[in-house]
Order: sequence, then structure tokens, then C-alpha cells
Amino acid sequence: MPRSGDVLRVTRAASVQFTQPMMFRVIRVQDSQCDGWAWLDGYELDSAGEAVARRSIFVRLHGL
Repeated sequence: MPRSGDVLRVTRAASVQFTQPMMFRVIRVQDSQCDGWAWLDGYELDSAGEAVARRSIFVRLHGL
């Protein structure tokens, strides 16, 4: 389970919506009604590790 402050490389394994890999810094993890899935609140990061957009993403935890 991701925790606040973790930086993740989110890929298609986490959800089909991520056709291009994305670096993501977690702010908060919200459980979902779907077993094995969660909503992550955080920031999309650029190649320098700087936040470029705040996002909420729905991901399969096993795919992270």
C-alpha cells in the first residue's frame, strides 16, 4: 500500500489509462469499494521531479 510522500512510477500495469508512464508523488490514499484498487491523491512530476499537476488517480494496487 503506498503511503504519503512515496514517489511511484505509474504505468499501464496500474490502469489502462496510463499509456505513457508517469511519476507520481502520493499525498493521500483513499480505499475504494473495488477490492485491490485505490484512489491516490498527489502530484504528477516532471523529469526533474518537480510537481506539474495535482491529480487524483484510480489505480490497481498490485500494478504499482
